[in-house]
Order: sequence, then structure tokens, then C-alpha cells
Amino acid sequence: MADFSPNRELLNPKFEGYKLQLISPGVARHGLPYKPTQATASGRSPLSLQEVQSRITHNHLVLSPAPGRVLYIDADRRVVVVDVDLTDITKTPSFNIVYELPVAISTAQAQSETVHREYPSAAFLEDDTAFVSDGRGSLYILNIPAHGPATLLSSFDLIDREVSSLPLPFRIHSVARVSDGTVIALLSSRHYDAEVLSLLTEQSTATSSTHPRNHLHHHLHSSEFDVWAARFTFPLNMMRIDSGTLNIVWRRRGEDVPMLAVYDASYSTYALIGSSTYREIGAPHTPAYEPSADEIAPIPRAGEDLDASNNTTPTKPYPYSWTQTPDVVTVAFPLPSSTPKSNITVLFSPTTLTLHVKGVPDVHEGVRIPRYSAKQLWDRIRPSTSFWTWDREGEHKFGILSVHLDKITEGQKWMHVFGAAGTCTITTTNSTGSKRDDDMDVPETLDPSELYLIREAFEKFTETLRTGEDASGLGLERGVPSLAQGEMDEEVDDSVGRLASFTWISEDGSTPPWWKKDNTSPFNLLSTPLPGTDTKLAGLVVKYSIDGLLYAAEETQGGGGMIAPGWKHTGTFSALAFVLASKRDTRFTHHTQNAIFAFENGSVDRGGNVYIYRRSSPNQLCAKQSVLKVGDGNAGSLLGVGAFKNDNKSDSMTILCLCENQLIVLYDVF
Repeated sequence: MADFSPNRELLNPKFEGYKLQLISPGVARHGLPYKPTQATASGRSPLSLQEVQSRITHNHLVLSPAPGRVLYIDADRRVVVVDVDLTDITKTPSFNIVYELPVAISTAQAQSETVHREYPSAAFLEDDTAFVSDGRGSLYILNIPAHGPATLLSSFDLIDREVSSLPLPFRIHSVARVSDGTVIALLSSRHYDAEVLSLLTEQSTATSSTHPRNHLHHHLHSSEFDVWAARFTFPLNMMRIDSGTLNIVWRRRGEDVPMLAVYDASYSTYALIGSSTYREIGAPHTPAYEPSADEIAPIPRAGEDLDASNNTTPTKPYPYSWTQTPDVVTVAFPLPSSTPKSNITVLFSPTTLTLHVKGVPDVHEGVRIPRYSAKQLWDRIRPSTSFWTWDREGEHKFGILSVHLDKITEGQKWMHVFGAAGTCTITTTNSTGSKRDDDMDVPETLDPSELYLIREAFEKFTETLRTGEDASGLGLERGVPSLAQGEMDEEVDDSVGRLASFTWISEDGSTPPWWKKDNTSPFNLLSTPLPGTDTKLAGLVVKYSIDGLLYAAEETQGGGGMIAPGWKHTGTFSALAFVLASKRDTRFTHHTQNAIFAFENGSVDRGGNVYIYRRSSPNQLCAKQSVLKVGDGNAGSLLGVGAFKNDNKSDSMTILCLCENQLIVLYDVF
């Protein structure tokens, strides 16, 4: 039931790359009066790799079914509801604290310092009903009216009585109404058995013994996680359970925090997607086989000698280097040292740079000569005080053309030199047939003294071209790649996407008769639906070679002729895995039916972007790509995203981005 077979007619082996499409949605940035936080440091036990990954991808922004209403929990454990006008960019959103989560006082301080807290999480059941977890083991059901504070309907604790009598920190994944009076919440928590928890508590109170620490490392080498299905009866006063204790319908265990956990009403089943399947409690655990270092052998390229003791082939240098001060951006372009100054033309405008070099071919010794015609800059400059210098350095093959751009906004930190930088992740071809990489992402040279080392890099690179050590000109040694022929796989980062598997669970916790674990093949998940969009309609984007294939859910024939969920290949995002591999700071990757959205994390002093890759038809050589600036350098790291569809424009939506210091609203994104 996780058979992701491609439709060959929807693949595009002749795809060449993405072309920049400029879009200008309205952008509104609003300072947060109540700020969220990423800090969850608690306890003295180490976080597992799975927990770290889960925290990185945790979405702190929760969307309500009511258009324009979102929720988040701030650093002081207050539930904040934000109402955004989706049609008027001039209106400031309202930020209201509707509830303050209580701080539990536990007498078992040693254990409370042992188990790591989760991020607070939440999910809306209806417009006015939200389930909220404090990240410490308690769940609160709130009635949130259109105006005014929330009312606490009930509260519960998640307790694993086989291990401890204290609440167990958990995360809310989804909440769904499975019948008129029954609601199921899917939760996840890290599993601690009694022995490990005892060792953790002993270590947290010990002052000098190394034995518990070494023994504990053995037990924590492999972490496991539980998924819980908690039942609630509405109205809540009809529930017949122990006061304050969650009514658990079923529980499963796996090797990772679920990436996606939802209820599928069409089949009355729950779907879990994680890096492993989730087995019943007590079922035997068969860990995945991990080859040792001695069992892994690299595969040589044609003509490559893996036994060579020293491989010094230089990689292809960037087309320029750059650095900046609070008021000036300096860009260094390597040019042939034989170029007369009279052949160089540099023109400045407030927003563009023009650079032409006469008397030299487009490609000199395997290196393309820079040529820009009214190239859009990242920010505005003062043309009258900007200037350039030419240092020929006759003893070198390359001289340095230094262009000094006077910032019009002093103190503004530039993210790139050019506005479209970072959009050319695949080398494109211009009308003359020469290869161009004008818009590649060139990192800033933070040490100004290293700015002109680009000259030495170009000279080493051209030498490898002359001797034939790198015939491709891409720093790939003797290999000559061709994207159209699918030979770029070796250069695609293997870590793009996440290895995932499906687990289907019936409402009573049993395994559906049409789903067999042994018949489930893992797949590489590249993207999940953008929160706020139709999850069932959007489907999943799965890696296939360097492409991302869009699959939508459909009905298929399962075991015994029963109807079962299946997947149909409905579209292709060509070279998606390849372009995502070039993004070093991606925090969230989501999609709609027609576009992929890769959101950068950003930081305190560097705003992130969202890269949008459009879907193309099988006969198109190029697809459209857009770049939107999210943070402005003051927003902080990106913590959550979501979108609302615009009722008056079927193909338009409003995207909300929650950062550490700002809520950023992108209006009319197509």
C-alpha cells in the first residue's frame, strides 16, 4: 500500500533547469509582543539524533479552521491567538493571550531533570476547540471564542504506569473526530523503560561515579518512540475514566518520531509515516541492518584511481568573490591579466550593475568572462559614489577587477550581491550556446584579506582544464556529467529527503487485513503538504533519481479484494532533489499540487528566503522558480509556517511565517 511506481509518461529526461520568475506578493512584517522560543534544554540525559531532527522540523505555528486565525505558545507558556486579515495588508494582526499553561510543581525533582521536555504543541479540532500540550506531560482542551479568553474544558496527563507515576512529555500530531461523539488525538513520546529511567535518575543525582554514565550510554545508544491514540468523548462530562488520565485506545512503538500522523476517514484507519514502521507493544523488534565501515566500499568513476594517496584536483571556483562593511560591498571579478583597462565598461544605477569586457572571448582558458547587463542588485546603491579599479598583476594569468558598491542603507547586511543569487542551481545555457552561472549562490568572504585569493583559485582551476584532469570544468575530475542523461546522481547529496515507511492502523489498534508490514518498501520523502492546504489532495512528494514525484491518494484493491489506499503518480517536479541538495539552510519543505516551497531557517542577523519551484509538464525544457525574502535580518530563526487559501482567487494563498521575533505574512502567493 506504499507502492510509489512512476508513470513514465510524466517523467521529463530532457529537463534542463529552472528559470527565475519574478513575483511581487505583498509582504508584511509584524513584531511579536509575545515571543516563542526554541529552547527546551532540560534534563541531563543526551538528546538522541531522532529527537534533534524532530525539534528542527517542529512547526510551532498552528492553523485554525477559521480563516486567518493561528495559534502558538510563547516562551512563558502562554497560548497566543493571532487573527490576521487575509485581504488587507495594511491591517495589523491582533495578538491575544487566551490562556496561560500552569507550571506543575513536582516533588520528584530528580526524575523531572532526567526526561527531556518536548516543545509545546497544539491542534485545532474545530474553530473554537483546541488541544494543547505543555511539553511536560499534560494536555489541555480549550474552548477559544472569537473574542476574549479561552475556557479550560478539561486537562489530562499521559502516564506510563509500567515505568513511572509521573507525566511523560509528549507531542500532539493531530486531532480528528472519528464519530459524532468520539475524538482521537495522536501523540508521540520518547520511550523509557524502567531500567533506563532508573539509571538516568541515578546519574542525575550522582556526584562522582562514572560507572552509571558508561552503562547508561549503552542503553541510550538506540532510542525508541511511542505513538499513542487517546480517545475523548464529547461532551467531555460523558467520559468515564480515571480523573485526569488519558484514555489510551492503542499504542505502537518505532525507531523515530513520526513525520506525519493522521486519521484517514475514507478507510477508518490511521496513517503513520516514519523512518521505521511502528509495531505493536510486545512484538519482537528487528533493527535495520547497518553495515560497518569495513563493509562499505566506494565505486570508482571511469579512469579514477581510488588508491591514489593524494587527490588534489581543485573544485571549480565561484565566478566572483565578495565582502562587505556597514557601508560598502566590494566584489572581485577575475579577468585575464592582458585585458586593457579601456576594454572594461562598468556602469552603476541605483538598483543594477552593468559589466562588459571587450576584446576577450566569452570563455578564457575554460573560465567564463563575467558579463552583466543591468543586473539587479540585492539592494539599492549610490551610483555617484560607487567606483571600480583594475589590478592587472602582469605576472599572473588573471588580474582583479574590484567593484565597490556604496550602500544606500548604511548598516544593512546584504545576503547576496545580486537579487537573483542562489536561483541558478543548474547551469543554464544562453542564446549563444555558452554555459552561464550568473545566479549561483556565492557565499560572502568574511575575511576581507582573503577576497583576492580567487585569483589563485582560478589559476589552479585553469591548469586542471589544460592538463585534462577536469574536462568538465565543474570540479568533477575526469567525469563529464549531463543532467539530461541522468548522470548527476553522484553529485546529489544523499541526505536530501528522509527515508520513510508507512504504518496503517485500524481504529481499534489492530492491523488492517489489506496491509502487511513485510510488503512495505521504504521510500525517500522529499516534501509533505503545506499546512493549511488539502492534505489528502496534495499527497506526498517522493524522490525518484534526481526528481520529485507527486503522488495523490487513490483507492486500490488490497488483500482479499478489499478496497485499500494506494498512490498514483500525478506530476513531476523535475530535478527537485538536485536543487534541494544545494540548499544548506532549509528548515521546512512543503508543497501544494503545483509548487514546492523550501523555507530557509535564517538567523538573528540573516533573514531567510523561501524558494518556490513550479511543476512543469513532461515536454517543457525549463520550469519556473521564484525566490521570496522572508526575514529581514531582525526576524530571527524561522519556527513555523502555514497557509490559507484565498476565497476570491482559487490559485492564490496567503502564507504565514512565524519567526523568533516577527510574524511575516506573504499575501497573494501564486
